[in-house]
Amino acid sequence: MQAPKVTAEALRAMKGRARIAALTAYDYPTTRLLDEAGVPLVLVGDSLGMVVLGYPDTTSVTLAEMEHHTRAAARARPRALLAADLPANTYRTPAEAVASARRLVAAGAEAVKAEGGVGIADMVQALRAEGMPFLGHIGMLPQHVREEGGYHIKGRREPERRALLADAEALAEAGAFAMVLELVAPPVAAEITRTVPIPTIGIGSGPDCDGQILVINDLVGTFPWFTPRFVQPRLNAFEQMRAAIVAWRESL
Repeated sequence: MQAPKVTAEALRAMKGRARIAALTAYDYPTTRLLDEAGVPLVLVGDSLGMVVLGYPDTTSVTLAEMEHHTRAAARARPRALLAADLPANTYRTPAEAVASARRLVAAGAEAVKAEGGVGIADMVQALRAEGMPFLGHIGMLPQHVREEGGYHIKGRREPERRALLADAEALAEAGAFAMVLELVAPPVAAEITRTVPIPTIGIGSGPDCDGQILVINDLVGTFPWFTPRFVQPRLNAFEQMRAAIVAWRESL
């Protein structure tokens, strides 16, 4: 019997019951592979700006590019919940957020993700009023990397800790079904996980979140030119591919 489709409600219900594994995918074959491997949450992340499109960060990714990759991933018809990032500068108002999210949903997304906490609570409420499941993202916000001058761990100082807790509570109250915690100091990530009623999905935030998410390229070594310090690749796929290509070329 085929396993049931994963929904936002099913993921939310996993809090305290099962660990949530999440990975990014930007195309049909990767989405299909992750689905066959039993990953319940697949994110078409704006990280594609760096690992697929060659941008220096995520801030240049357009909504049209997110639509394109979401369509490709959606063609795999995954059992997993397929979420997609709202790219930078596409959710500056609740109305703009709804319009942008509708485009991603039309492309095949089953949930949308955006960065922020207290400051986007009204946007989250607007999306939920439209029936769109929302995945939160707090801590280090990659869409703000230029103004922050790089990637920094959040929550080490008391004002940051209080702000992160307020952000997490605001997202939960606004209707998010889960939230990503990126580069949050592990003790604070653990505190948020204990405090909020929805799952926390960590990336570089320690072991105590309800689940973990990684960029697929970091996990399997298909972007060897940069690997975040908190990632331990399970495979060096591009090294093996390079060796195969060189061997083929030399055999001609």
